[in-house]
Amino acid sequence: MSQLQLPSRSKKTKTTSFDIAHKAGVSQATVSRVLRGSPLVNAETRQRVEAAVRELNYKVDRHASSLRTQRSGTLALLLFEDPTPDESHINPFFLSMLGSITRACAREGQDLLISFQQLSDDWHADYEDSMKADGLILLGYGDYLAYQGKLEKLVAQGTRFVRWGAVLPDQPGLSIGCDNFNGGRLAGEHLVGLGRRRIAFLGGASSHSPEFFDRFRGCDAALREVGGAMEAILQVDAESSEEDGYAAAGELLARGGAFDAVFAASDLIALGAMRALADADLRVPEDIAVVGFDDIPMARFATPPLTTVFQDTKRAGELLVETLMRQVMGETTQSITLPASLVVRKSSGA
Repeated sequence: MSQLQLPSRSKKTKTTSFDIAHKAGVSQATVSRVLRGSPLVNAETRQRVEAAVRELNYKVDRHASSLRTQRSGTLALLLFEDPTPDESHINPFFLSMLGSITRACAREGQDLLISFQQLSDDWHADYEDSMKADGLILLGYGDYLAYQGKLEKLVAQGTRFVRWGAVLPDQPGLSIGCDNFNGGRLAGEHLVGLGRRRIAFLGGASSHSPEFFDRFRGCDAALREVGGAMEAILQVDAESSEEDGYAAAGELLARGGAFDAVFAASDLIALGAMRALADADLRVPEDIAVVGFDDIPMARFATPPLTTVFQDTKRAGELLVETLMRQVMGETTQSITLPASLVVRKSSGA
């Protein structure tokens, strides 16, 4: 007669995250955050959970975790940029932020999918329907008023996303951005303090380019404090590229309005403008002081080195990932504005 052989009661069962939670005296959700390396857990709690993990010899099963949560474990970064003539260049401002985003994703245990997009494409539907990623990080946008409709569709679809850009009233979704107005004010106050009163602005100054517009308004506020103001003849639209900066400075010179300083809406615009000024036999900073915005690496190596407004791309990348992960985990979060600071170099004559 055959006998039914029961499993040995002494056989060791697989340790789960619930066992870790019980051992450490925390919730399973907290265990998950610690295992992802999330910065949202305090040091004492993290140490308790890590001690329980070591004691119980727990191993993470990422495949099972994905099936259980219906998440891909992947975030998507969509970069919107107009292609350069050889389609090889990326704005160095976004390159430094990309490095920070990549490292933050690694700490969170998330894969990162990077995709270059054209604003006219139907990317909002593609990423919602295909479940390629648990959420989207959006960098760059061109004309904000055209881009806004896409964001509204993402909100309507329930897509989790966060973007780098101006933090605006009643905006669709969440943004991490710089205090562009105060950054513009810092640039204006610096130039005013050097005795410059006729400040030209190279960059968009309308709701189509809200970040540039805030920089313009901040500089204007600094001028108004000393009885001046930004002048229409000294404002020339420009996209964030050296070519546009060169062309905008050429247009500025052709208009014939007197100016003693240029505040460029980005460092790339400023670098192009300095080349145009040099080609016109104008000296920087002796004849024209120049200030940029972003503090990209090449700003310090320009001739002369470029005075600029610093944006903290490292912290920005971390906050983009942290904010998106809070949404993925179903937690409450909000838009954040980072402070700007002035970096003074020789291009302003200080």
